[in-house]
Amino acid sequence: MKVAIQGELGSNSHMAALAMLAPGVGFQIVACASSAEVFERVVAGEVDGAVLPIENSLHGSVAEHFDLLLSQPVRIARESLLRVRHNLIARPGVRLEEIRRAMSHPVALSQCRRWLGAHPEIEAVNFYDTAGSVKQLMAAGWGDTAGIAPELAARQYGGEVLVAGIEDHIENYTRFHLVVRVGSDGIGGGSNPTSDEGPSDPSAGPGRHPKVDKASVAFSVAHRPGTLVLALDELARAGVNLTKIESRPVPGMPWEYVFFVDLRFESAGQIDRALEALGRRCAMVKELGRYVAA
Repeated sequence: MKVAIQGELGSNSHMAALAMLAPGVGFQIVACASSAEVFERVVAGEVDGAVLPIENSLHGSVAEHFDLLLSQPVRIARESLLRVRHNLIARPGVRLEEIRRAMSHPVALSQCRRWLGAHPEIEAVNFYDTAGSVKQLMAAGWGDTAGIAPELAARQYGGEVLVAGIEDHIENYTRFHLVVRVGSDGIGGGSNPTSDEGPSDPSAGPGRHPKVDKASVAFSVAHRPGTLVLALDELARAGVNLTKIESRPVPGMPWEYVFFVDLRFESAGQIDRALEALGRRCAMVKELGRYVAA
């Protein structure tokens, strides 16, 4: 079984994949250079699924992934939350006072401003990937450079954590989606059932079968006053709980948008009725997946 991620091994996406899939389920992580490549591999059947970040509690949504979810024949099979911890990682034996550069993804650097500000002798350097920074410094043998990355990156590439937990905010979480090809049976219990009982989720523990209670949906409305309000009113009438709404521009149609919503519901019948009502108000409705809320 193969699971794709965007970025290098040892990344937060790698950690999320390990945490999301059931213990004992054998799988290989396939690192991809871009999110587009991840989706291409899923659609082509080269991998069984992919684990991708969709939203960070501090940085916000990953816009590109919303666009790809809409345009590609995939569905969300599961979601999880990962507590993000940023660690200063260097070659074994290197001391903190020897470090002159700290490399990482710009988002990670921005989430460690306080620590970096307290160490003005260390220059912050943008890099394409958190775990990739550790991979690079280990391969190059740099003794004056550290990476800011998950602890898994240190284990993956033989680095050493000099300072753990240098992020500014403890409450730093990323929400990940397990994405599979439409028509696929899913990975490790990530099926797309329509019954109220929901899927069997091995990660929930023996004998526990949590009920599918969340759906992600994309829709568009006519470009007229009040159309969005009418669509949202249908969701309220159906009794589903709107927990997130995100808008994305429609390419080639300036100032028109596709709306992405997350909905919590109590039964399959309730969400079915909500989507049927939404369809009466919208120019387009696409259900992106039903799954167990994290």
